[in-house]
Amino acid sequence: MKKYLLFLGLLIGGGTLTGTLTSCEKFLDVNTDPNTPSEATPNYLLPNIIAQGFQTQMFTALRVPYITQYVVSRTANSGGNDQFNFTNAQSTNTFNYTYFYSGSNINPMIRQAQEEGSPYYVGAGKIMMALILSHATDMLGDIPYSEAFKGAENYTPKYDSQEQIYATIFQLIDEGVVEMQKPASANLRPLYSAAPTPSGDILYRGDVQKWIRLAYALKARQYNHLTKKANYDPSVTLSHVDKAFTGTADDAQLQYQVAVAPLTGTTNIFGTTRANFGTATFSANIVKYLNGTTYPGVIDPRYVIMTSAASSTGIDPGRGGGPATTLTGNVTDFYSSWYARDLGYFEVITYHELKFIEAEAAFKAGNKSRALAAYREGIRAHMNKIGVGGSNASPAVTFPVITPVQIDQYLASSAVAQNEGELTERRIMEQKYIAMFLNPETWSDMRRYDFRSDIYVNLAYPFGTAVNQVLAGQTDAKLRWPRRLLPGATEVQYNPVEINKVGGNAPDYIIKPMWWDQP
Repeated sequence: MKKYLLFLGLLIGGGTLTGTLTSCEKFLDVNTDPNTPSEATPNYLLPNIIAQGFQTQMFTALRVPYITQYVVSRTANSGGNDQFNFTNAQSTNTFNYTYFYSGSNINPMIRQAQEEGSPYYVGAGKIMMALILSHATDMLGDIPYSEAFKGAENYTPKYDSQEQIYATIFQLIDEGVVEMQKPASANLRPLYSAAPTPSGDILYRGDVQKWIRLAYALKARQYNHLTKKANYDPSVTLSHVDKAFTGTADDAQLQYQVAVAPLTGTTNIFGTTRANFGTATFSANIVKYLNGTTYPGVIDPRYVIMTSAASSTGIDPGRGGGPATTLTGNVTDFYSSWYARDLGYFEVITYHELKFIEAEAAFKAGNKSRALAAYREGIRAHMNKIGVGGSNASPAVTFPVITPVQIDQYLASSAVAQNEGELTERRIMEQKYIAMFLNPETWSDMRRYDFRSDIYVNLAYPFGTAVNQVLAGQTDAKLRWPRRLLPGATEVQYNPVEINKVGGNAPDYIIKPMWWDQP
């Protein structure tokens, strides 16, 4: 399991260490400590870029699972995210982690790597820039890039269109792959070093082939977002899939770790210690897929791992109630989930996601044989990944192992398409929905399919008087569901002209379709 050492990101998050010298400059020049460089080198910038870049998606995942109905509020008619009410402050981390905590270090790292002759760091920087931009634009829409990342030179960068951002993402991926394909002998600096402390590539520990596969997995994901466009070609998605992840060992994920002083906030964002989901529980939408409701009599072996046996029904958004709390403090039954382990991990892009991307694209291409194989492999891969057993210390939960026999039995059940004739888009997308639990990427899928009830059969429109009335009052059913997050609070305050240009202050801004979300 790959570990992303968050403390490195916290220690070096400031990027460069240069400062203005006083009249003592000449004295300091002759007393420079060669062991204390005045500027961080690429190997000390990359860990922060990776850790903070991955955290961008993690913080978004505090909001989006309420839209995708993985979780709901335990309080009835609370007027919260599960009733489609959002604030600018709730988007701030999505924006700030993209532009300040991760992205601000990428261009300096690339520049230094180019100057010293370390193309692998250039490649990693370009791929990471593509990764953070892709998430930011898919959550927020139009975002800055052409005038961004310039620090004090420009605090109010213009917003580029999402169409242009997508072109930039694909260009960055291609350029990053070119750099990663150069021979190791072309690099002055190793991509990863374990001594004296870990530095460089804390994601794949110097394995450039895994970086290349990550680049193509990201490209497959982003290109597959364009399914509403007239020029979408599923064979292009499949060509990227062919060069992407080959197994779960390639998964790009953020490993949580024990917070050792002075570090804080290194445990699971969904976990008990940080208590972000203390008022949340499982939606009826996800529970019904697992407990034998959607497919009568078929109990998914992931049921008591992903949710909880105490959540026998789940809750529809806005209704509140549900299973009584049986643990101490403000902990709800959500914390018995495998995904709530304090020392678990957050998945950014995975092999099982890629297999469902492949299944959808192959289905659209008319290659039902390939689609069926990829779909079933996606299910198997996800079950193998989360069915390894283990436990959670708080609350004390022991997770069952999913055996090969159980996987085979589930794959042979009515919950899974058995042949090409039974395979449909609904079958593919509902299994992808299960396997992508809590991942914000599910929202992109739901928007592409317009939250259709024939695809997502368990979705329930939020109940209660506190539902966002701008959405609830729409006559077009597609616009009754959120299509984007609000601009971050920092941008509303410090870049108001650009926010006004994109209409970010309009009451109906969150139902404005993305560029890729329309023909």
